[in-house]
Amino acid sequence: MIPFSDEELLNPVKESLKSVLPMLERDGGGLELIGIKEGIVYLRLIGHCVACPASDMTLKNGIERQLRIDIHPEIIVKNVSKDFKL
Repeated sequence: MIPFSDEELLNPVKESLKSVLPMLERDGGGLELIGIKEGIVYLRLIGHCVACPASDMTLKNGIERQLRIDIHPEIIVKNVSKDFKL
């Protein structure tokens, strides 16, 4: 269990995402932080990342891995569609 509230996670998550964003932007992609609920970080991959066959790998081995290193080893990241409401 993550020992932080969703509100406490928000700023550290934003800071950590800044470190992975250049990697996505180099390939014409990006991300939007939708929100955090019960320790799960909800993102929307945008640009070239949407249709990229490696987007799941980027999400787990890139973004989630970095958040786990920077913040807490149990953080989970989920990519959501445009229709998703938190």
